[in-house]
Amino acid sequence: MPKKDKDTPLSQEALVKEVCRRIRVARSYWDAHNNAACRHERDRALQLYNTLTPEQKEQIPQVLRVWLRYRSEKYFGAHRTPPQSKSKRSRK
Repeated sequence: MPKKDKDTPLSQEALVKEVCRRIRVARSYWDAHNNAACRHERDRALQLYNTLTPEQKEQIPQVLRVWLRYRSEKYFGAHRTPPQSKSKRSRK
């Protein structure tokens, strides 16, 4: 079975599935309190989500769309303090 090339564009159905998968992965990281991984995966999901047409967005389950919007605005919005790198944190 040949490996998929990362640069190959996804078909419409595959793109919707990939967005759903990434949102679910981000939710699992959120539930595990792994905020850095959640932020990274959520950014990837949002990037793909923003490429979808309105019809494709309707194919994504509402629970996932609501979670993505809610987490994006409330916890990761521009009004929030960005994460610090590990080297800049004060050590006690």
